[in-house]
Amino acid sequence: MKKNIIIISLTFILGLASCSFTSSNFDQTDKDKLLLQLISYVLDQGHFVEKEINDDFSREVFNEYLNIIDPYKRYFYKSDIEEFKKYEDQLDDKFINAEIDFFDLTYNRGQKRFNESKLIYKEILNNPFDYKIDENFNADFKSLDYVKDKSEMKDRWRKQLKFSSIETYNNLLEEQENELEDNPSHKTKSNIEIELEARESTLKTLNEMYDFYEDITRSDWFSFYINSFVEQYDPHTIYYNPEAKDRFDVDMSGNYAGIGARLSKKFDKIEVVEIISGGPAWRQNLLEVGDIILKVRQNDQDESESTSILGMPISDAVKLIKGPKGTNVILTIKKVDGEIVDLEIKRDIVLLEETYVRSSIVSKQENLYGFINLPKFYIDFDNSTSRDAARDVKKEIIRLKNLGVKGLVLDLRNNGGGSLKTVVEMAGLFIQEGPIVQVRSMDKESKILRDKDRSIIWEGPLVILVNEFSASASEILAAAMQDYKRAIIIGSKQTYGKGTVQNVLDLNKMVRSNTNGDLGALKFTTQKYYRINGGSTQLEGVKSDIVVPDKYTYVDFGEKDQENPLEWDKIDPVSYEPWKTFFDYNKSIQASKNRMNSSEFISLIDENAKWIKSMRDRDIYTLNYRKFKKDLLLNEEKVKKYKKLSDYSSDLTFKSLPYEIDLIAKDSSLGEKRKRWHKNLSKDIYVNESLNVLNDLRLSYVER
Repeated sequence: MKKNIIIISLTFILGLASCSFTSSNFDQTDKDKLLLQLISYVLDQGHFVEKEINDDFSREVFNEYLNIIDPYKRYFYKSDIEEFKKYEDQLDDKFINAEIDFFDLTYNRGQKRFNESKLIYKEILNNPFDYKIDENFNADFKSLDYVKDKSEMKDRWRKQLKFSSIETYNNLLEEQENELEDNPSHKTKSNIEIELEARESTLKTLNEMYDFYEDITRSDWFSFYINSFVEQYDPHTIYYNPEAKDRFDVDMSGNYAGIGARLSKKFDKIEVVEIISGGPAWRQNLLEVGDIILKVRQNDQDESESTSILGMPISDAVKLIKGPKGTNVILTIKKVDGEIVDLEIKRDIVLLEETYVRSSIVSKQENLYGFINLPKFYIDFDNSTSRDAARDVKKEIIRLKNLGVKGLVLDLRNNGGGSLKTVVEMAGLFIQEGPIVQVRSMDKESKILRDKDRSIIWEGPLVILVNEFSASASEILAAAMQDYKRAIIIGSKQTYGKGTVQNVLDLNKMVRSNTNGDLGALKFTTQKYYRINGGSTQLEGVKSDIVVPDKYTYVDFGEKDQENPLEWDKIDPVSYEPWKTFFDYNKSIQASKNRMNSSEFISLIDENAKWIKSMRDRDIYTLNYRKFKKDLLLNEEKVKKYKKLSDYSSDLTFKSLPYEIDLIAKDSSLGEKRKRWHKNLSKDIYVNESLNVLNDLRLSYVER
C-alpha cells in the first residue's frame, strides 16, 4: 500500500470532518475493523515515512506480535506457532482489509495457554528445588526455540522459577546469618525450611502477577495487535486504547502525584527511562535511568507485604507507585550496576519552579564563571506573560555578565527537550543571526528556522554539557552551536538521537455519529529535524567535542536502543557563517582530552562502565547455589571498588547570584535546595572539567 503522492496536510488530517468515517451501532468485531481502517488511513496519509505494506512488513509484524504476547516463549507451543505461521505473509493484507481472524485465533489460543500455565507453575512450585545440581538458566529468550510438548514446557518453567527463587533463597540465608551475629540465641531455620520459604515467595509473586494478567481485557490484547503494526513505522508511533488514552491525557496534564519518573516495560521488567525534572525522584537524586523496579510497598507495610511488579502490566505497576501526595512509597530497585537497594520516595507532583532555569557563580583560578542549568525548554503558548526558557536564560546571562564572569557553562544534561520556538530564540542569544535548524515535513519540504535578532547577549567562551539523555530541543541547540563553532560540547559519546516530531490524533474526531464508545488515540511521527550542516540529529544525536565517560558509555540508551528507529540521513546544508572566534577551540579541546587520558578517576569511570555493560549483556546464569554465591561475592567486590567514584569532590565553591540570595532570605526551603545543588555541582567531575575548558579558552584568547 504505497502512500498516495497527493499528500494530505497535517491540518487536514487533524480536522477530518469533511472525510470522516461513519459509525452506527456495531458489535465489537466491527469496532475492531473500524479501528484498523482508521489507523491504516492515518498512517498512509499522515506518517513521515512512506512505508511499503508488503510481505516483508507482514513478517516483521508477525514476529513483533508474538514477542509482545509471549516474550519468554512459555505459553505457546511449536505446534501453535506452526499454525500461526500460515498467516505470516498475510498480515499486510489483513491490515489493509481490516480482517481480524488471525487476531481472534491468537487471542483465543492465548487465553487457553494462559490458563494451562497457571496449573504448570503451581505444580512446579509445589516441589523443592535442588540447588546442588549443575545447570544454567538462559535469559536470551530470543535465541530459544518454542517447546515441542508439555514436558519441555514444564522444564522451561522450572528453570525460570528456580532462577526467580535462588536470589530469594540467598537473601533469606544472609538475613539469618545477620540475625545470628546480632543475637547468637536466635532460632535458626534449616536450609529445607528456607528453600520452602523462597518457593512460597515466588508462588506469591506469580499469583499476584496472574491476578493482574486476568485483568487484561480483549481491548488490551487488540491494542497489542495494533501496536505490532504501527510500531513498524517507528518507535514513537503508538496506538492508545481508551484506557491508555485516559492515562496518557492525565500524564500530559501533570495532575497526579507520583515519583516523577517515566517507566517502560522491557520483557517482564519495569525500567526507569526518564527522570522528570522537578519531580520527587529528580529532587532526591537517587533513582537513575536504567534502574529496574522489582517490588513496591507502601510505607505502612512490612517488607513481607512488598508487591513484586515483575511481569505486571505497566499500567498496574504505575497504580501501585502513585498515591496521595505526601505519602511515601518504597521501591526495591536493581541498579544499573546490579546492586539491589530499597529506595523510599515521598510522592508529590512535579514542582514547576524546579523545572525553571537556575544559575550559579563559581571561582576557578581567580576567574569568575557562570553556570546555567536548563532542565527543559519550557513555554506557555496560551499565556505570553508566563515564564519562557529563552527569556529566562537571557536574564541569567545578563545578571552573570554584570557580575563579570569570564565564561559560561550551559548544562543540558537530562534535558528531554520542549519548545522548538524557544530553542531557536535561545540559540540567537549566542550568535548575531542565521539559521538554527531545518524541519522536514511528511511532504519532504524543508523549512529553515532562523534567528533574526542581530543582537548578541553573550560573546564570550561557551561550553555546553550534554549526556545520553539530552534529547530533541537540547540536540538542536547543541548541534547549532557546534556547527557555528560557537561552543565546545562536553559529555557522552552522543546525545539521545531523537530527531523526530509526533502529533497525537484523537480517533473519535474522525468518526461521525460514533455510538460505539471511545476509539482511543494514535500518536504518529510527522516531521524530522536536520542540522544546518544537513545532517539529521536522528539516531546519531550530537557527538561531543570532548567525550567524558560515564556509567552509560557502553550501554545503548537512546533512540538507537529502540525498535525500528527512523534512519539517519542527510539533506542539503543551508548557508551559514561559522563564528569568528578569538579563542583557540582546537587547543582547548586537545588539552581536555590530555587531562581525560591521564586521569585515574576517569579511567575508573570507564572501567566501571565496561563492567556495567558486561553485567547487562549477561544471558547465562548458574542455578547451582555454590556457584551463584561465588558470582555474587565477586560482583559485590566490584560494587565496593566502584563506590569510590561517589567520593569525588572538587575544591570548587558554587554560590547563588545576589538576587537569589535575597529570595533565600525569605524562603529557607529555596536555600536548602540551592545548598544541595551547589554541593552536587562541587562533586561533579563533568562540571569541573567544563570549567577547566573555559579556563583554557580564556588563556587561548588571541588579539586580532
